[in-house]
Amino acid sequence: MAGLTDGPGGDRATVRLGFTGTARLLAASLRLCWSAAPGVLLAQVLLTALAGVWGWAAALLTRAIVDRLTAAPAAPDASLTLLAVGLGVIGVAVGAEAAVSRYLDAALERALRVVVTTRLYEAVNRLAGLARLEQPQFQDRIQLAMNAGRAGPGQIVSGGFGIVQGILTFGGFVGSLLTVAPVMVAVVCAAVVPTLWVETALARRRAAMMWRISQAERREVFYTTLLSSLEAAKELRLFRLGDFFAGRLLRELTQINREQRAVDRRAFAGHVTLAVLGSVIAAGGLVWAIRLAGQGRLTAGDVTLFIAAVAGTQAALTATVARSGLVQQALLLFDHYRAVVSEPADLPVRGQPLPCPPLRVGLELRDVWFRYAEDQPWILRGVTLTIPAGGSVALVGLNGAGKSTLVKLLCRFYDPVRGSVHWDGVDLRDLDPGELRDRLGVVFQDFMSYDLTAAENIGVGDVTRIDDPAAIEHAARLAGCHDPISRLPRGYDTFLSRLFFADPAEPESGTALSGGQWQRVAVARALLRARRDLLILDEPSSGLDAEAEYTLHASLRDLRQGRTSVLISHRLSTVRDADHIVVLESGTVVEHGRHADLMAAGGRYATLFGLQARGYRDTVGDDGGAPSPVGELAW
Repeated sequence: MAGLTDGPGGDRATVRLGFTGTARLLAASLRLCWSAAPGVLLAQVLLTALAGVWGWAAALLTRAIVDRLTAAPAAPDASLTLLAVGLGVIGVAVGAEAAVSRYLDAALERALRVVVTTRLYEAVNRLAGLARLEQPQFQDRIQLAMNAGRAGPGQIVSGGFGIVQGILTFGGFVGSLLTVAPVMVAVVCAAVVPTLWVETALARRRAAMMWRISQAERREVFYTTLLSSLEAAKELRLFRLGDFFAGRLLRELTQINREQRAVDRRAFAGHVTLAVLGSVIAAGGLVWAIRLAGQGRLTAGDVTLFIAAVAGTQAALTATVARSGLVQQALLLFDHYRAVVSEPADLPVRGQPLPCPPLRVGLELRDVWFRYAEDQPWILRGVTLTIPAGGSVALVGLNGAGKSTLVKLLCRFYDPVRGSVHWDGVDLRDLDPGELRDRLGVVFQDFMSYDLTAAENIGVGDVTRIDDPAAIEHAARLAGCHDPISRLPRGYDTFLSRLFFADPAEPESGTALSGGQWQRVAVARALLRARRDLLILDEPSSGLDAEAEYTLHASLRDLRQGRTSVLISHRLSTVRDADHIVVLESGTVVEHGRHADLMAAGGRYATLFGLQARGYRDTVGDDGGAPSPVGELAW
């Protein structure tokens, strides 16, 4: 199969499926459908075999009835009754077949939805790092994989069965037509060539169009979601952004419609041309058959069979070719699903990774350089530092200094471009990422708020303890959110969401938290893992008021005693008690040491600490002006 382009700007109209690629994807679709609903698949095979014979069997019975009636119109016998009954049975079978086919297709689609969604979820979850998820192309591919994965295999299999059914129907009608007008078989078959060309070209164009608009469709979803987003509602109304984003949404819809309209116009022109061609062939054949009948070379039954055979052959060929085009389109899109579920690991893992033992010596970064892509600037530049076991290290610096990126490396969401990170002397790349992360407790600056109960929002920090109320309450007390949670309508069982109902029968069962309350829940989530070897706190109090911040850091100070911890904070007053303070600037370590030593040195840390301290004092400038605004500096 020709390789699929990696960007939405690629021209997918030139992509073609070779025999090997087609066979591979067909086999994959069949395996997927078999794993989802084997009984439904077997039923579809049987139904396809039966449906392929109804058309030409009915045509043969009709010819027999017409010939007998024209031969002896005054004396119908029992055989005519049997033929009529047979024709009626076929009519009932055709009607039932359509209903059964729709039912089986729906059953297969439901089963595939479960299997495909689960496998996609597992495939994305297998990506140990974050690099793939930050690629817009991969996000586009996931979107197409979700859509094509759910419907694609069913479309491929049902389309394949439809092709087989069309071939069976075509074969039966060809056999019938050969007994009446062999030359018409060649004419009808020749007419299918342009149909095949048109449908195949349209399938490729549709697949290419769906790739090109995938990013626009994701943006459409984003702008549409903004309309109902509680997080965005305040700013949308305050800044009067409704019309602005509506304009952006309209722009995306216009692009999507333009692409779809171009393909629809080509489809319209092609289908009209094919319809005219088919009608001309059918009309010409009918005139020819009537002349032969007038010459006594064909019977009335033969003419009847000829009309049914020409119409049936054209219909079978056209349907087969059309299904072939749809199957090819589904195969092209199904390849996105196959690409996602077979996506290679984004972080290399040894075939036999070393076990990750409890931290005894410490973590060490050795000349670490990192950037998110080759065309991006360096975030970390030769960082070397040690986090001793049992010690507390604070990372401080201006925004963009590389603090949060360093945390991502410690969690091994990325690997250094140069240099290495070591756990008790062992390179993190030699350890299993899952085992490593089991030894970490982390509060991220951009923490999650889950549409779950309060207890579950904390419990997801360690799902092995999600049903342990005592452990969850203890973590909540340490984080200072036990009292606010206790005052909720259902306490820890209160559903923290305004988007979903915990119980549809009780529409008021959901509750929203403030930003600071959510942050304390996120801290509790990490503290549920407080017995882990390394505790990382990335701005754990940025959304708290002064009193809550003081209380939280007092609890954390006690918790961090004797534990290995990394604390990142813009408020330098919260890090002064750390065993070791590391000052980052433009991705490099410019200073490190204890608070007192750094203050005595009068370097960068002392300057920043002094600026921030003055910002909190109600001092007045020499000119009697307003207090200095330096306390508002971003760190």
